[in-house]
Order: sequence, then C-alpha cells, then structure tokens
Amino acid sequence: MGDESGEFGAGAGAGADEGFGFRRIERDGTAGECPVVRGDDGVWEVRGYEEARAVLRATATVQAGLGVEMVSKLPKGVRRPVLYRDGPEHREHRRQTARFFTPRRVDEHYREIMVRVAQARIDRLRADGRARLSDLSFDLAIEVACAVVGLTDGRPGIKERLERFFPERFGTPGLTSWHGLYWTLRQNTNWLRVYLGDVRPAVRARRRVRRDDLISHLIDDGCSNTEILGECLTFAAAGMVTTREFIGAAAWHLFSDAALLAHYRAADEPGRLAVLGEILRLEPVVGRLSRRTTEPLELPGADGGRLTVPAGDRIDILVDRVNIDERTVGARPGRLRPGRAMKDAGVPGLAFGDGPHKCPGLHIALLETDVFLSRLFALPGVRMTSPPTVGFIEAIGSYELRDCVLEVDTGDTGDGG
Repeated sequence: MGDESGEFGAGAGAGADEGFGFRRIERDGTAGECPVVRGDDGVWEVRGYEEARAVLRATATVQAGLGVEMVSKLPKGVRRPVLYRDGPEHREHRRQTARFFTPRRVDEHYREIMVRVAQARIDRLRADGRARLSDLSFDLAIEVACAVVGLTDGRPGIKERLERFFPERFGTPGLTSWHGLYWTLRQNTNWLRVYLGDVRPAVRARRRVRRDDLISHLIDDGCSNTEILGECLTFAAAGMVTTREFIGAAAWHLFSDAALLAHYRAADEPGRLAVLGEILRLEPVVGRLSRRTTEPLELPGADGGRLTVPAGDRIDILVDRVNIDERTVGARPGRLRPGRAMKDAGVPGLAFGDGPHKCPGLHIALLETDVFLSRLFALPGVRMTSPPTVGFIEAIGSYELRDCVLEVDTGDTGDGG
C-alpha cells in the first residue's frame, strides 16, 4: 500500500500522485449519490462500497443472476456447481478447494505454465508481426485454467469449443419460441462437445490415476460426470473468459498512457501487480453481482441510519460504481493511482466480489496478466494499431473487448522479461 499522503509507494516518480488516467469502459447505469436505492421494478441497486460488502457477506442471501434460474431447473439429484450453491455445503466446498488458489500454490504450480505459454504467444507475435490481442490472451487463459481444473487430456480444439459455448452474443434458451428452442439446442450441443472433447477424457484419466487438480478432488467428492462438467464450465467462465477480457483492458491502458507504461516497465513484480490491481479496480470485468434475500436484511443507510431490504427482494451490486466510492477508495476515485490507500478495502476493491462467493482466482488472474504483459512490453517496437471495440454481455454483466490489433517489426528481439 502507499504512504499516507500520496497513495503511491516508493519510486512512483514526480507528479505520480495525480494518477495516470481514467476509466475507459463505462457501463450503462443509473448515476446518483445515494449508495442504496430501490428501483421502480423493485430491484435494489447498491453503489456504495460499505453497503455492497455488507450484502456480499450476508448469510441471509442467495445467488441471483448468472443463469441461476436455469440451474434451478436441474433435477434434484444433480448437485449444482459451486457458484450456484449457498449455505454450509457451499462453504465446505470452498474450504476444501481453497488450496488450489493460494498465492504460494499459484507461484509454485502455475507460474511455470504461465511463463511457457506467454512466451510462446509472444514468440508467435514476433514471428508473424501481427496478432489480435484477444486471441493471444485467450490461449493463455485457457491453458492456465485447464491446468488448475485438470482439463489436460482432451482432444485438440478446446478453444473453438469454448468459443462456441461462450458466444459474443447470448440468446435466451426456452421452449416457447423458435428462437428459444434454437438456443436450447445450440447450448445443449455445445455442452456435449465440451463433455466429449474435454471433460470425459480428463475424468477417465483421473479415475485411473488421481492428480493434484480440481477434477480429481471432485471425483473423490463423489461427483458424477455431469456434475463435473458443470463445475468445469463454471470455472471456464470465471477463469478463462474474464481473464481474457482483463488482459485486454490492462493492455489498452498501458498502450494508451506512456507515463503509466513507463511506471509499469520500471517497477518490480509487486509494483507491476499494484498497477494491474488498480486497473482492475477501475475496470472490473464483471460489473454487476446479484443476490436475493432469504429474510429481511439490514444495511447501512443514509446519515448513519439503517434500511431494511425485505425477504425475497433482488439486490444488484454495481461493482463499477462501488469501486469508485470515494468514502472507501480515497480521493480522485476515478483516477488510476497504483498503491492508493483504501479504507477497509484491498486491491482491487470488489472486482472479485466478497463474502462466501468471492472469486478465488485473484492471484492467478493478476500474475497471469503480469507474466504476459511484462513480456509483451519487453518487445521493442510493439504497438497497438487498432484499439479494442467495446461490447457488453448483459447476461453476465461484463464487458467484451475485441479487434485490438498488435504489431511488431518482424525480426525484433526482446529479452523475454
């Protein structure tokens, strides 16, 4: 964390306390000063950090959004993926799997994979002279997530199978319209492709010989192949898709701000991770987290008072607004200021959520991004010739960056970081 006055650590440089830039990705949403409001549709919107953290840490809520309505229709005998479970069962699962995501494990087990895959993609860019950033970053995210989960025994083509499963535009499955029927058939087909091409081979290999990965743990926990498929796809969305988008957002900031790039290049690894954490605070990939109350929930109200959200109401936490709450993140909340001191908050704010459903992959995502970007920006002459186009996936409340083109003079050599 930074010092008391400047919110920057040592070596930030003259004028660094003014920050390096502003948010580039703005979502639609209702602006306002009130940290908690109830909309005309009955949905509560939370824009304050303290209030959002209280919701996320509450035990009187369950997941809402993220397709939970579809998952709730699964047969009662099928265990839901951990993302959609709550209560003691969920907490026990998270306790048992926490070891896969500790900083020490990330460093000792996954760093080598990150370095190998990142360098291979950098070498390809250097040889070809041109590449789309989203392709390079998705390749990296897939290989790292597959190592964590255990999807390492499948057929070639996992990238294409996952791109079909997570399309650029989502439809709404259902049986009451031709469009809904199309999406139902499409996604069922995509589930089958991933199962046959990736999950079943991995499960078969691990039923013969256990390995130190998530699929082996799920087998020991008594999960069926169908349940393991659900968990794998959940981790694919959390670990592959979101990391691809964050790498794109971080690279966009660095390519577009010479002072920030110089600061990043000059920093040691903790300093670079601080830059990335601050970018993630400003540009959270998932901009909305939703919960539904199971009993009346008290939250901090205006002027030190309290307000009560009735049981059964939906609460939407606007993470992009929460993360610029000046009461918590400090002065100039919209500026990118690595190492800023934040009251009762850690980097990168609530970009990875909080409470029982906090995403465990923060250390993986930040290190993976740094391993790739530190090598990318070590390439002499690397440049962004086309900035990304920004789209939004309303179904999961996230941004999507595409068409960012990178170029480098062929034959250039870097030191590889």
